Amino acid sequence: MQHHVSRVLPYTPDQLFQLVGDVDRYPEFVPWITAMRTWNRRQVRDDADQLDAEAGVGFSFLKERFATRVLRDGAARQIDVNLLSGPFRRLVNRWRFLPDDAGTRIEFDIDFQFKSRLLDGLLAANFHHAVERLMRCFEDRAKALYG
Repeated sequence: MQHHVSRVLPYTPDQLFQLVGDVDRYPEFVPWITAMRTWNRRQVRDDADQLDAEAGVGFSFLKERFATRVLRDGAARQIDVNLLSGPFRRLVNRWRFLPDDAGTRIEFDIDFQFKSRLLDGLLAANFHHAVERLMRCFEDRAKALYG
C-alpha cells in the first residue's frame, strides 16, 4: 500500500524536521505507539545522522513491535525510514520539509505491506484514515510546541 500526503503548516522547516526527527518522543503524542527504543546513533555526514528505532504499537486487535533505520538529513530537511524487522514485508517512508510562503509544505510518502494477508486486508480498508490520523498527531504536536 502506498500513500502520499502533502500539507502546509505555519511553522519553519527546521521546527517540523526537529519534531518528526525526535522519534524518542513519539509515545508522548502518537496514541498507538506504546513504547520506543533507539540505539546505534551515528553521524553519517556533518549534516546527517542515522539511528535504529524499535516501536511498540498497540491497537485493540493488534500488539506488535517493529524496528526501523532512520536517516535524518538536516541539509535536505528530509527523513527516510526503512524497515529492519517486524510484521512487515516492506516498510519505507519519507518526510520532506519544504519552505512555503505560508510556512512549510510537508510531503509524506509511505509504502508498506504486512507479512500477514489478514493484517494487510484489515488495514487496507482504513489505510487512508490511519495516515490522516497520524498526520493530525504531528500537526497537534507542532501546535502544542510552537503555538
